[in-house]
Amino acid sequence: MADIELHAIEKRYGDTRVVNGVSLTIRDGEFLTLVGPSGCGKSTLLRIIAGLEAQDGGEVRVGGTCVDDRRPKERDVAMVFQSYALYPHLSVFDNIALPLRTRRLSFAERLPLLGRAFPRRRGIERAIRAEVEQAAAMLDVAHLLHRKPGQLSGGQRQRVALGRAMVRHPAVFLMDEPLSNLDAKLRVQMRAEITALHRRLGVTFIYVTHDQAEAMTMSDRVAVMMGGDLLQVAPPEALYRDPQDLRVAEMIGSPKINVVSRAHWVALGGAEPVGLQAETTQLAFRPEDAAITGPGAGALGGSVASIENLGSDIFLNLTLAHGAGAIIVRTHPDAPRAKAGDQVCVRVEHARLMQFDSQGRRLAALARVAA
Repeated sequence: MADIELHAIEKRYGDTRVVNGVSLTIRDGEFLTLVGPSGCGKSTLLRIIAGLEAQDGGEVRVGGTCVDDRRPKERDVAMVFQSYALYPHLSVFDNIALPLRTRRLSFAERLPLLGRAFPRRRGIERAIRAEVEQAAAMLDVAHLLHRKPGQLSGGQRQRVALGRAMVRHPAVFLMDEPLSNLDAKLRVQMRAEITALHRRLGVTFIYVTHDQAEAMTMSDRVAVMMGGDLLQVAPPEALYRDPQDLRVAEMIGSPKINVVSRAHWVALGGAEPVGLQAETTQLAFRPEDAAITGPGAGALGGSVASIENLGSDIFLNLTLAHGAGAIIVRTHPDAPRAKAGDQVCVRVEHARLMQFDSQGRRLAALARVAA
């Protein structure tokens, strides 16, 4: 079993706190993604799990056992870094085989010339070769085993780094922004490959990224971090439709969620929703939950600032009156077209509105009423 439990983890660098009492349980075999902006503490938390950083408070447990006093190689975890961390002078085969040789051969047996004198080395090397070739075939790099890392593309290097982690058969894979150095097309391909690898291996994956698309498409659950705090942990769909913090709502989703203050909502002509709480200061809604309509009571007025035509979707960027800011409306290509400069009205179904208080905390859902 490889359940990972974090209890009140804290980390400081001098007077700066980067992780603020984070508690989290990652289930055995789960794909959990830590997502947040740069500097939010997600990579630090991953390194604490790996044993590469020591926390200032709290406890890390793997499989029910406290591992705070264990070195990284004793924690049964494998880490894949953003920079791949491949040895440039070694072939792909030797890079993948390195952890197996380090674990199974003594220092003397690993020496190039002297090591051949040890009778057991040959049998161990045969077993290592079989395991390396099996991992390479799974990752489609078997034809590259003789090459050096400098002769590989970014995606191929990432597969080699994954292969080096796989041959150790760890209980937990830790991945620190492994796709950030790849181009957009290759990132999409590698997302699918890592997800498929997780299904085949069935072990625990903890993945760190600042890219919400990676988090939403790959994960069983997503943990959103900001400023060293863990804001919400939930499946991707729940994060999108039911965020418990305004910061989560603004981070998850593309285009970004629309936020209008309660005062501006009324000033712009929006009908006050049934069930609106006294503490509500902000109303938020997704771009696809708004619709362009004709003038009428309860509709927000604005002007079209610009139009983004993505083929399958049209994004209307609207400027609201009274200094209320801007919103985005997502429409279908077959819908009536507006032009830049047009005055339009926007209606939002009240049941789709989210209400937040002055601290950004989510309040109860609004009642469903007819539009």
